[in-house]
Amino acid sequence: MSDREKLLNDVKRSVAAYCEAFHDFGFKPNDPIVRLHEPTFGAEEINAAVEVLLSTRVTMGPKVKSFEREFADKFGFRHGVMNNSGSSANLLAIAALSNIKTRGHLRPGDEVIVPALSWSTTIAPLIQYGLVPVIVDIDPVTLNIDPNEIERAIGPKTRGVMLVHVYGNVCDMAAITDICRRHELVLIEDCCEALDAWYDGRPVGKFGSIGTFSFYFSHHMTTLEGGICVTDDLELAEMMRILRAHGWLREVEKPEPYLAENGDVDPRFLFVNLGYNLRATELQGVFGSVQLPKLRSYVDARRANTAGFQQSLSRWSDLIDFQQETPGARSSCFGFPITLKDSAPFTTADLSRHLNAAKIETRPIICGNVALQPVMKLYEHRVVGDLKHSTRVMRRGMSFANHQAVDGAARDYVCGEISKFMITRGLG
Repeated sequence: MSDREKLLNDVKRSVAAYCEAFHDFGFKPNDPIVRLHEPTFGAEEINAAVEVLLSTRVTMGPKVKSFEREFADKFGFRHGVMNNSGSSANLLAIAALSNIKTRGHLRPGDEVIVPALSWSTTIAPLIQYGLVPVIVDIDPVTLNIDPNEIERAIGPKTRGVMLVHVYGNVCDMAAITDICRRHELVLIEDCCEALDAWYDGRPVGKFGSIGTFSFYFSHHMTTLEGGICVTDDLELAEMMRILRAHGWLREVEKPEPYLAENGDVDPRFLFVNLGYNLRATELQGVFGSVQLPKLRSYVDARRANTAGFQQSLSRWSDLIDFQQETPGARSSCFGFPITLKDSAPFTTADLSRHLNAAKIETRPIICGNVALQPVMKLYEHRVVGDLKHSTRVMRRGMSFANHQAVDGAARDYVCGEISKFMITRGLG
């Protein structure tokens, strides 16, 4: 063994010892804290990242490419294009579908139907490319875009649908893909909250032209920041590889046509389109490779927590609505959302204050009804219907922790604090 290998092993042993001593993120009944998320990574990921750093090859390269292939193979996608965030994945997807070199590309003024209950960077890329978001309501049971509202919103300028699998619960893909087929609409899946979610035996991201995923710190698995676009269309994959990095040709699989047309330009700096710098790093790539085999265990823990919370809190079902899993789907249970019924004699702010005082973190459900966010006053969009269900989620919805570090004791603590709150309100 070389001196370099000995030193590296010493570093790895020290990292493992540190994590063993100080990285205990489990629930502690004597000091109860239930955070919205706890780290999924430990010594294995940190050591893999340290090894990359010590190699000094840190910008996008073979580690990223390996992870792209591993992720695509795991879920049966032909192509994966990693980038620096789930938001960048959405931007890259819309950029590729709107690019002048893409066959049948989206054009400024085209309308794309989106759910009111969504995230800012689901909507933003549409506006940034001159497309017009058409905002429709959700199904109050699943919290996902309502297929009936999609059908209702279709007009002469409608070219696409960009859906969100809210909190890992899969949309009604049978109905939505039928609508898109009949009306010849492009389908984009924002799967950023839905890693390892499935519908009718197929993974999310497999139903549209492009699917997007996020590996943010608090998501099912992490590359700290990071995202990926998936597609079965080589043309779109190549376009996203070009747009991801400066508009140059370096990462495409089939550069020959471009090279033949531009033989007088150095292929190392051959720019064939506009572009961004949305590249991932080698640290993110290796993080993903270590995390990916653990993903199913993290999702299984979230699903078990969801079942446990629903069973324990069902006694309050006359006051609280729970998100219901879409028939035929396997949700990846990103969080545990609840919506207060109109009959509840308290507000989400009341309940959140009580839980926060007990060191139980809470949050709104995504950004609520995006049409009510002030940013939408600045840009063209169209609203169909009254969006009452999305508004209700915004006004009367909230969520709390559901992740791999939440166990039975943590669930009991959360449910016990909700029970205390109800008793103080004379509802026990």
